[in-house]
Amino acid sequence: MSKDIDRKIAVIFVTDVVGFSKMMEKNEDETLRSFRSCRDILDNLFKEHSGRIFNTAGDSVLAEFQSAVSAVICAKEFQNLIRERNANVSEDAEMHFRIGLNMGDVIVEGENLYGEGVNVAARLEALSQPDGVCLSKSILDFVNKKTELNFHDLGEQKIKNTNVHAFDLSDPELEKRTFEKQTQSEEEISKPPAIAVLPFANMSGDEEQEYFADGMTEDIITNLSLWKTFPVISRNSSFTYKGKNVNMKEVAEELGVRYIVEGSVRKGGNKVRITAQLIDASEDHHLWSNKWDRSLDDIFEVQDEVSSAIAAVVSPAVKEQEGKRVVKKQTKNINAWDEYLRALSCYNNREGSDAIKAHCYKSIELDPKISDNYVLLCNSGYNDIFNHELQDKRKENEEIFHKNAQTAFDLDPENPDAIIVLSRSHNLKKEYDKRISLMEKAVKINPNHAAANFDYGLALTNTKEFEKAKEHALKALELSPSGPDRERYQTGGLWLINIGLKDYEEALKNINYMLEKNPGFTGAYGFLASITALQGDIENAKKHLKRYQELRPKVKTLKDYEKVAPTIIKDIILEGMELAGMPKG
Repeated sequence: MSKDIDRKIAVIFVTDVVGFSKMMEKNEDETLRSFRSCRDILDNLFKEHSGRIFNTAGDSVLAEFQSAVSAVICAKEFQNLIRERNANVSEDAEMHFRIGLNMGDVIVEGENLYGEGVNVAARLEALSQPDGVCLSKSILDFVNKKTELNFHDLGEQKIKNTNVHAFDLSDPELEKRTFEKQTQSEEEISKPPAIAVLPFANMSGDEEQEYFADGMTEDIITNLSLWKTFPVISRNSSFTYKGKNVNMKEVAEELGVRYIVEGSVRKGGNKVRITAQLIDASEDHHLWSNKWDRSLDDIFEVQDEVSSAIAAVVSPAVKEQEGKRVVKKQTKNINAWDEYLRALSCYNNREGSDAIKAHCYKSIELDPKISDNYVLLCNSGYNDIFNHELQDKRKENEEIFHKNAQTAFDLDPENPDAIIVLSRSHNLKKEYDKRISLMEKAVKINPNHAAANFDYGLALTNTKEFEKAKEHALKALELSPSGPDRERYQTGGLWLINIGLKDYEEALKNINYMLEKNPGFTGAYGFLASITALQGDIENAKKHLKRYQELRPKVKTLKDYEKVAPTIIKDIILEGMELAGMPKG
């Protein structure tokens, strides 16, 4: 029988240094001396006010108090003493802290505390102003009228999916914040409805024509995504329902949408019939349906017509300028387009790069001006660059990627997918400013493009804009609630962003998920070792480190690890590895 979980109500105090990483980069020795000086002040105040440190992680300190009043007074006195200290030291030696206070339910494990009570305190600390103290209503209810301190009501705040009624400890030296009083419910009300396009059924009676129906669906998704009025769920999330009998309400709930488009394609000879219907899944009501009988020569007009009709129903408030055609004819050569669709089908079904390249090159031979062919060549060849078995061809594969990316962009500089591959080209060249500039353009062109949002998030990590990076990464997940794209986003960078934010709890979730999906990624054990050490769990950190070094025996010291650690978060990871017991070398 498992041991019962030990819980209690506790007052939690969380603080860390504003801009600590940048300070360390600028002057590591001076920063550490200053931090130790501030820690001495904090430790003495904890003794005076009966606070107990239960965890530290780099510049973060987590403490427990028996009294809410004591915690608030301690926080106020600490900020006052730090302000006095800063007035008497050089500018480079100044330090500024944020403090978050909460009272709530926590889990007790030995000397450590976990759970929602701790998490909320940490999120209030992130919400705090530099040199300020931010506290929950649970704290205020105990201290109000018991001290001479004043508090400023910030209202309900949604922080990391948690609603909390927050207050600033009033300070004449700090700005009185009023702009953050907007509630999440108000934001949700103004949020535009989302739409999903389910895979169109192939009614041709010919399995060989499956690619055509899939391609038709993808074109409609792409066209609809260019409308800036409402979000459109990504292709790979929608295609998880391919070939299934589905309940529309259940699909809508799973994908987080209000509207669903479904339809069918029947192709015969040079003729095609397309049927489509729009469903308001929240009311299980058919809003609109139509069918088109066309020759294949008019297929692009049909795509445009379908997309525009759906958009007009879903968002009647679309302005006239938004009613312009959202799609350009990709090609006048129907056979070239057909080959591209076949290549796309191979890519989505993971049939290997050789089959993809064969159809792409055939399409290019028939019409060399289809931008998406070169995008597809880039996407299928990107992993080859990092494949250890192909390292002798890395330089060659990089050159091919650069060339195809530039061609894709030159053919259609307004194509978000072309912009993405060109930005990755600049990333390989370490031209980070150009990468960010391109991704800004992609998101501006189509703010509801899942891949553009995710790559923009990754691009922003190069300048350590982690908060903004996470915002776009989470939007990508919102637009890809299921399917392989979501898996790629969850394993492809969220862990790095969360480490950069020092949100170690979320980073651990990301890394464990990454290991679950890709057990062969041995580097993950190094990240686990570092993060668990930064959380104060040295015992498990040592276990992860041992496993990492068993899998990567050449990485014996911090000097070795520095060569393979992600540059963007290197300082954080190295600090954790040292705590885990890796020798300096």
